[in-house]
Amino acid sequence: MSKFKNKKKGDLPAISTASLPDIVFMLLFFFMVATVMRDNNLLVENDLPTANQVEKLKKDRTTFIYMGKPSDRYQSRYGKEARIQINDKFTNLESVQTAITEAREKINEDLRDRFVVALKVDKEANAGLVSDVKQELRKINALKVMYVTGIGDVEN
Repeated sequence: MSKFKNKKKGDLPAISTASLPDIVFMLLFFFMVATVMRDNNLLVENDLPTANQVEKLKKDRTTFIYMGKPSDRYQSRYGKEARIQINDKFTNLESVQTAITEAREKINEDLRDRFVVALKVDKEANAGLVSDVKQELRKINALKVMYVTGIGDVEN
């Protein structure tokens, strides 16, 4: 009798898990690079008008003001009138100056003289609200204002 047993034929060798951490970290880095973080939660409806001559600016010196009626989820609380949204929250006309001043202070000091306020205004928004917001921006010397539009032919 022998003390050693012969291996049975047909046994599978053990799976090597030595490269498993490398694969996990490679997937982690892939998803970290490929994932896009959302800037703002849109609280208002924002069906932008279209234009055929548009130019893209860098977001590093831009603050967005959204105007439009609240989305269906918020209409019971805020009504159906057009509202102003800055940085994931509704704001009133009196708070626009404060919010834009804070946003200007947060950006790099070299870019403050090129600070731009971008207005994303719904097609159905009241022009009086837009005019009032522009008046508030003039009071704090935020004179570089751009209107964000969709790309397409101009509608009549």
